Amino acid sequence: MKSIKIHGAMDLRIDDYPLEKISSNQVEISIATGGICGTDLHYYKHGGFGYIKLKEPMVLGHEVSGHVTKLGPKVTNLSIGQLVSVSPSRPCNKCMFCLEGNQNHCINMKFYGSAMPFPHIQGAFRERLVAEDYQCVAADGLSPEEAAMAEPLAVCLHAIKQAGDIFGKKVLIIGSGPIGTLGVLSARRAGAEEILVTDISDKALEFSNLVGADKVINTSKNYPQIEKFQVGKGYFDLAIECSGSASGINDAIKCLKPKGTLIQLGLGGDILMPLVSVTTKELNIKGSFRFHSEFELAVKMMKKKLIDVKPLITHSIPFQNAEQGFKIAMDEKENSMKVQLIF
Repeated sequence: MKSIKIHGAMDLRIDDYPLEKISSNQVEISIATGGICGTDLHYYKHGGFGYIKLKEPMVLGHEVSGHVTKLGPKVTNLSIGQLVSVSPSRPCNKCMFCLEGNQNHCINMKFYGSAMPFPHIQGAFRERLVAEDYQCVAADGLSPEEAAMAEPLAVCLHAIKQAGDIFGKKVLIIGSGPIGTLGVLSARRAGAEEILVTDISDKALEFSNLVGADKVINTSKNYPQIEKFQVGKGYFDLAIECSGSASGINDAIKCLKPKGTLIQLGLGGDILMPLVSVTTKELNIKGSFRFHSEFELAVKMMKKKLIDVKPLITHSIPFQNAEQGFKIAMDEKENSMKVQLIF
């Protein structure tokens, strides 16, 4: 079968990949749709990000959906032909963090398409995938394209969980990419009173407007508009930082009012931040990394029509043209938000 494999920076290939045999608690899935994530783009553009670098060729992809084609003899919760969202998260459920209920911090995590461990964990951009039954969430009633959005939505739901009660709160979201835009939908569903989104791209901000942000600001063109929220000791109760940039984090800290909370989602490497302001405003800083139980919740919310991800899906590209899809996802002029590959 064919897979989409990264061999190094700007070296993406369609390669053969062997199909594993299923065991008693596993299922075989014919992959239908796979979304290109920011992490996939980092591997494509730079061969990694931060200290995480490719040391061997790796199949990319972790936002996938597909149809069940085979069932292991002990699988009872799924059926042949059923559409499923496939969680890329495979914790060991034996280490101290798993036993504490923090599976997203599993020491022995096998997360699809990750170069963090070596040998690398191969990803899910392949024609057929063998997965554990617990990874598969029935997505009846959704399209394969919607079902493949469960993973990024779960990332945002975990960030909202990290933030705690945001009902009636004023929320600043830095970055209007797929995660920032899904963050608007998640924060609104959680009861945020006011949501402002910033980015340096007008086209990206159009999507936050589309899904219900109260206000958007292009900080590369209209920075004075964000400065008014920094007057006094700040304005926002919560900031969700999705860019991973020094400027984004600094803006978040400046705009938060005393006792406010910064949720850091963006992975941009180590940067300097104004710790004096963090201290004097008594801010709370929380990282938000991946997800666990939120994956099934993401599927359920889409099935119940509580969150509509369809406006974010802008491109569907045959997987044989994967490099075209990656280039579209990188090119702001293409007006892309979520580029998906069709298998």
